[in-house]
Amino acid sequence: MAPTGTTSQPRPIVVSGPSGGGKSTMITRLRKHYPGRFSLSVSHTTRAPRGTEKNGVEYNFVTKEDFKKLVDENGFIEHAQFGSNLYGTSVQAVKDVAEKGQACVLDIEMEGVKQVKKTDLNARFLFLQPPSVEVLEKRLRGRGTDKEDAIQQRLKQAEKEIEYAKTPGVHDKIIVNDELEKAWMEFEAFCVPDETERASRKQ
Repeated sequence: MAPTGTTSQPRPIVVSGPSGGGKSTMITRLRKHYPGRFSLSVSHTTRAPRGTEKNGVEYNFVTKEDFKKLVDENGFIEHAQFGSNLYGTSVQAVKDVAEKGQACVLDIEMEGVKQVKKTDLNARFLFLQPPSVEVLEKRLRGRGTDKEDAIQQRLKQAEKEIEYAKTPGVHDKIIVNDELEKAWMEFEAFCVPDETERASRKQ
């Protein structure tokens, strides 16, 4: 992908951070306030749907066999194993968004960030960080969707991600999601750098 300024296609935005850090909340709000401007790439996963999740909306739910076949075909920009499940962002998912003239938002984990950095995607990187691992644990338990072993896995992963985020140059922006509105203002400003556009949205 050509550098920004030489193409009409907006640069993709990679949003990463520990599970329970607020990524989905921020991305959902962004898309609601700027309809038609941003689109979330639909990731593939081998985990089972939760609650009202629908195939092709929250995720493309696939078998491990189908997932590994896509890996063998180089069909993913990034993919990683988290716990016993596999997750990945397909090349086609990002192309689908770009063809609509929208900025593609990728909600991915640390290993995915490392892989995207090796591509020519020309993305911008944002890390959404919880105030502490203790606060994150309360949020994860409050969701009531994970068993104890899954929570412990997520907390261990969170510690690794927070440590990796300290590496200079990894992320263009790190936002500590302590106060929701403050974090949202920082998130919005990163995704929509044009202050005039943000002001017009608030009118």
